[in-house]
Amino acid sequence: MDIIDYITVGGKNLIEEYLDNLPKKEQLKGYQIRDKIEKVGLEALEYLDARQLRGKLWEIKFYDNRMMYVLQDGDKIYFLHACQK
Repeated sequence: MDIIDYITVGGKNLIEEYLDNLPKKEQLKGYQIRDKIEKVGLEALEYLDARQLRGKLWEIKFYDNRMMYVLQDGDKIYFLHACQK
């Protein structure tokens, strides 16, 4: 599955920037989640703490962090936002 992150007009990848600024343990978990989705595809989402927020917008929870995403065409996942709850 292709992972596509939100990139600002200035070229900043906000998702990776957020993950890179987390404590190492949380950073590792965030990247492991993304790696699993990339390798396994939609099936990986069944084993993650994911829930629908509204319409096509979903979130994955890990520790006190959230990554919001939408799915497109079954083979692309777009990460739009990451934050701490």
